[in-house]
Amino acid sequence: MIVGLDIGGTKIEGVGLVKVGETGEYNTAIVHREPTEKGCYHDFLDSVLKVIDAVASHGEIESIGIGCCGSVSTDGLMQGANVTVLNGRDFIGDLRQRIDVPIAIANDADCLALSEFQDGAAMHAERSCVAVIIGTGCGSGVIINKGIVTGLNKLGGEMGHNPLPNYSPEQDGAPVKCYCGSMNCAESFVSGTGFGRTFSEKYFSADSKAIMALVAQGDSRAIAHFDLYCDQLARTLANIVNFVDPEIIVLGGGMSNVDAIYPNVQAKLNQYTFNKAAKTKIVKNVHGDSSGVRGAAFLHLL
Repeated sequence: MIVGLDIGGTKIEGVGLVKVGETGEYNTAIVHREPTEKGCYHDFLDSVLKVIDAVASHGEIESIGIGCCGSVSTDGLMQGANVTVLNGRDFIGDLRQRIDVPIAIANDADCLALSEFQDGAAMHAERSCVAVIIGTGCGSGVIINKGIVTGLNKLGGEMGHNPLPNYSPEQDGAPVKCYCGSMNCAESFVSGTGFGRTFSEKYFSADSKAIMALVAQGDSRAIAHFDLYCDQLARTLANIVNFVDPEIIVLGGGMSNVDAIYPNVQAKLNQYTFNKAAKTKIVKNVHGDSSGVRGAAFLHLL
């Protein structure tokens, strides 16, 4: 049984997967969740071990993969985690002292990409895919030659913090400073949060769900804003095509559940690609909210 953990700010989810024959697909043997203990590091570590123990009661563990906020810095310590008790800690080293199986870690977008490449929407791609999360924020996971691209500075896939391509205030709204310190990051526009922010600044306060409800009702303002959003997303994804040229782009996160995105963005994509004739397909993820934890379990296959 291969095990995946998805560590979030409110819960830790563990899943045990068992391979089905020689098909390359995996069935879920067990799912277990525990609340994330954030008061101190040792309580947090105990909550992680509790999830692992619960999963282990359903079979022998071959490996553990962890999808987690933040990343491991070059000194082996955690950095950038919104579960702040993790930062500066040798989390993986502490787990390895207690558990004698291979352990790997990656961020949530990398895990989404790996899950969908392994047995999801990109499973028929031969060597490459990019998975893009368009939810509260925007990030991506890049797979090339069947491996996750993380890079020297662990910044591989941070496409949400490139500037929105072809930004203009007349079209896209007033300039906005991102929490990362840069101006007009793509995340500020193509995330679900950004979609709601730009509408609210132009018209009235509404989140992404409320805006899409207005689209369904035929509201002209919401329809125009959704068309702009699809154009912004097409610009962003075209940059990926121009630079990485993946076989397929898989969308995840809350906005990926809006089915109208796919034909709209697909139709706009080649306005911004270099040769104006890219064949790249933009598709919805298969595994939904389970993609992250499944992808974590697959980390040992790299």
